[in-house]
Amino acid sequence: MQNLNRFVSFSLPNTFSPLLPHPSASRIFSFPAPFHSASAGAKQLLAQFSMDGIQGIGAHNKSSVDFASSDSAKRPPVWSSSPNFGPKTDIGKQIFCNRPLNMKNIVAVGFDMDYTLAQYIPETFESLAYQRTVEKLVYDLDYPSELLTWSFDSSYMVRGLVLDKKRGNILKMDRHKYVKVAYHGFKELSKEDKVETYGNTLVHDSFDGPDYALIDTLFSLAEAYLFAQLVDFKDRNPGNIPEHVDYARLNKDVRDAVDLCHRDGTLKQKVALDPRRYINEDTSIVPMLKMLRDSGRATFLVTNSLWDYTNVVMNFLCGSSRANESTQFDWLKYFDIVITGSAKPSFFLEENRANLFEVDPESGMLLNTDNGSPMAQVGSISPKVLKKEKDCTRKVFQGGSVGHLHNLLSIESSSQVLYVGDHIYGDILRSKKVLGWRTMLVVPELEKEVKLLWELRDARKGLQHLRSKRDHIEDEMHYLNESLRLKNPDEDTKQKLNLKLDKLKLERERVRLSHREAQRKLHQKFHEPWGQLMKTGYQNSRFAHQVERFACLYTSHVSNLALFSSDKYYRPSEDFMQHEFSILES
Repeated sequence: MQNLNRFVSFSLPNTFSPLLPHPSASRIFSFPAPFHSASAGAKQLLAQFSMDGIQGIGAHNKSSVDFASSDSAKRPPVWSSSPNFGPKTDIGKQIFCNRPLNMKNIVAVGFDMDYTLAQYIPETFESLAYQRTVEKLVYDLDYPSELLTWSFDSSYMVRGLVLDKKRGNILKMDRHKYVKVAYHGFKELSKEDKVETYGNTLVHDSFDGPDYALIDTLFSLAEAYLFAQLVDFKDRNPGNIPEHVDYARLNKDVRDAVDLCHRDGTLKQKVALDPRRYINEDTSIVPMLKMLRDSGRATFLVTNSLWDYTNVVMNFLCGSSRANESTQFDWLKYFDIVITGSAKPSFFLEENRANLFEVDPESGMLLNTDNGSPMAQVGSISPKVLKKEKDCTRKVFQGGSVGHLHNLLSIESSSQVLYVGDHIYGDILRSKKVLGWRTMLVVPELEKEVKLLWELRDARKGLQHLRSKRDHIEDEMHYLNESLRLKNPDEDTKQKLNLKLDKLKLERERVRLSHREAQRKLHQKFHEPWGQLMKTGYQNSRFAHQVERFACLYTSHVSNLALFSSDKYYRPSEDFMQHEFSILES
């Protein structure tokens, strides 16, 4: 039978997705057979869809998919972004869009490694970072040995908080930089203390100066937790820490201890010995990279980690954790360019004049380049390296700047690059604001958050109802007060109005207390101390505001890119001003 006469049929059961209208009945869709052509990456993705089920790269409805051809190698990609055919993406694995991005305009897709491609396991990796930092404080910076008995709660801190180094406080604020939740160490500050400390200034604090530190990466969570412990320890044991060591010094010492861990390599050596203990395995990363490359796009890696550690981690992620000499660099085939030791965020600055060195993968030797092009090497060089220069395309580098990367990839316009990272400042802000790259922020916490939002949608509606009810009661009270003041009623009418006002005051207080308790319970459902990641009360949190400003796209895992077509046009929902809501909801 000719290809033009072949059809693909999709039978969809009467299933419900929180992101889609409830279908009224099963439907059958047919598509011509040219849809059968599929790249190697897409075929692998399709295989994973069939194997992974609910727990796979996209938790989706098990709709039956009937292909007329029995040749599985010719099966088409089944995109989760196709709501009428194929599996539906779990709400926690969606890609959310802040500004329009047409993937057809993207010629190169780049990735950070740590906390982007490599998602570290908090219970092991962050605990290891915490333990090593405490050891440095005790053995190198002469802190009391009692610290060695402390433990780390990997679930306590969240991203988007701000450390007030001078006062020993940890703050969560809204998008207008008003402090809404505050702790001194682990002791919550009262509303009065918050207002006295942060609300009674003539000039609104920007919280961006040297007295403050942002908790903007997942790696910072252990540092913040240790800082809170030290603040409590200093307050409760004044004799155990010298008086001249104030809260700001505590923070500096923690930072110095973390830097010592990085410099002596203790953290990365431990991870390299057993990557599976510290890094989440994600079997959909390789198919995603294949999909992007099969679509004709270049792929690149820009990481601050050096080559030796990068090679260990990427071998593990790409399925070669037990690599031998013949396979230890196989993962490089998924990238056109790899830049290690990039020193982001300065890597993104145009005025950066850092030299770009080629890395010999086998020896780790750095070779001089002329802006990425080969240079004649002076002196005795290993014959193995010379042979490699002749036989192998250069693709691994160290240092350099974004200008070198653009030259190596022949990028004509910054808007043709999509960069995926986890660090709002180190990866996203600089690449977006300075270069004009398109950006995607990886927010692993988002998967749990959006699922909770869906489960608690009725509770949020209840809060909105209580808030509206309180506004209505107060409006009625204002009207009655104005009537008493302006209309000069007789004594009998005045008595009735005052009686009604008293009832309204009681009702307002009842609604206020109900609203406060419901809001507290909702807050604790997300995270007991800090609440919802992207919200602070009714306002977007400062972290959410940064995501909205600098990330074109954001999602929970980098591999979620595999759930959507490489040519997808991402479009945001319509923006609304406050005055539009009441009109549109009426």
